[in-house]
Amino acid sequence: MTANSTYAKHGMFVAPHAAAAESGCAVLREGGNALEAMVAAAATISVVYPHMNGIGGDSFWLIHEPDRDVITIDACGRAAAHASVGFYRDRNLSAIPSRGALAANTVASTVSGWALAMDYAKQQWAARMPVSRLLDDAITYAEQGMVVTQSQTRCTAAKLAELVNVPGFAERFLVNGQAPAGGSILKQPRIGATLRQLVKNGLNDFYDGELARSIAGDLAALGSPVALADLEGHAAELRAPVVLKHSLGTLYNMAPPTQGTISLMILGILDRLGLGNVAADSADHVHLAVEATKQAFLVRDRFVTDPAYMTVEPQQLLDDAALAGQASAIERTRALPWGVQAKRGDTVWMGAIDSAGRAVSMIQSIYHEFGSGIVLNGSGINWQNRGCSFSLDERALNLLKPRRKPFHTLNPALARLRDGRVIVYGTMGGDGQPQTQSAVFTRYAVFGQNMQQAISAPRWLLGRTWGQASDTLKLESRFDPALIDELKRRGHDVEVLQAWDETMGHAGGIARHADGTLEAGFDPRSDGTAAGF
Repeated sequence: MTANSTYAKHGMFVAPHAAAAESGCAVLREGGNALEAMVAAAATISVVYPHMNGIGGDSFWLIHEPDRDVITIDACGRAAAHASVGFYRDRNLSAIPSRGALAANTVASTVSGWALAMDYAKQQWAARMPVSRLLDDAITYAEQGMVVTQSQTRCTAAKLAELVNVPGFAERFLVNGQAPAGGSILKQPRIGATLRQLVKNGLNDFYDGELARSIAGDLAALGSPVALADLEGHAAELRAPVVLKHSLGTLYNMAPPTQGTISLMILGILDRLGLGNVAADSADHVHLAVEATKQAFLVRDRFVTDPAYMTVEPQQLLDDAALAGQASAIERTRALPWGVQAKRGDTVWMGAIDSAGRAVSMIQSIYHEFGSGIVLNGSGINWQNRGCSFSLDERALNLLKPRRKPFHTLNPALARLRDGRVIVYGTMGGDGQPQTQSAVFTRYAVFGQNMQQAISAPRWLLGRTWGQASDTLKLESRFDPALIDELKRRGHDVEVLQAWDETMGHAGGIARHADGTLEAGFDPRSDGTAAGF
């Protein structure tokens, strides 16, 4: 498998599906900026990788512009006004279901993220491309058909039993009651029509127009608590990121309700442990990264939720004293026993850098594979189940309350290094996201591997993620058997997976060097590519 980075001078796009990368790169070639390219790719991937994401989900964006502060777009949908503990208790439920209409209890915010990105690009970067151009590829794939990936086939087959009877699922995603064959053509005409309606009426039609009324009517008919007033009251937000001062530069991620703070915490702990003094991809490297993850996850599960309900300021969790204390709790030769409840999720991460050096790191998700599973009759939208992460336990950190933001595993990453490089990177995969971010960043920035090598190299993952339900330390079989044995000796509960296992997520990264050269890597575990010019 190749470990050579992709290089370009004028623009670069990375996505876990090649069609999305090509959509984004085409916009860059036509003179579009990184935000316009991202909207085009986000629309395309919502059609061609539907088991991972869609317009019925949420998204988060990090935006870099030379000589300006990094900003973020928070496109997180809140719980419906009628979504409460009592709503579920009245239906004799002790937990929120993960599938069906009762799992669809939050607003879908992805399209509002597209709209805010386009508005920002127009106001700040004099963007000119119309939404008709940016959604054109997605409409074509929806109406004329897209080639089904093996990833979609495997995922559909694995989840068929729990999804086949969910309203609308079979009509959109199955062929004769079965998963569509890999390599076959799948058309999604209702999604094509919905995207055309967004072009005609504007993206805000999703929230306070004809489309919004169709969405609300279908959700109500299925029994979801999400109502028209919830859609009308929604808006994506521009927010500041959380920031880590690292020995190599300044690192950025999304603030809560995402676990972006936790991704930065892992890298901050490793920096204080002097990771650069051990050998890359050694037992020491993996052990320290896993132990830093444990310390960070303990903090996450104690504090991170909707920021309106947090008892500490997220940035305080990245203070020197806090990170030093966590680093000091790590034993270099012995693993901390583990077995906490972990988070899962399906997602796509994509990155773009344009000719002006503007960079975007974006993640888009419907949470579990195919989200709630419900597909709305009028629009063909597959609604997310992000709100099933809420708890009905009054003592829980992530207690369900009306209009509350759910906890998100999603977190795109961005770094500005002291040597002038700017990096966007990220992955899908629930609890695997901060761990793979640590693998990619440390391999690339700390140990000097090229971007493709940093992404292609065998990976580790502690705990659960999409498609996996165990809390073991999972290692791809390409790791040296001696390394695996040493980790077991240190007390890690090791589980060896396939050589190139999709459980490890779909990572990607782009670096802009000080001379303007662009370097990218994509994940061979995905269906993606790096496209540049």
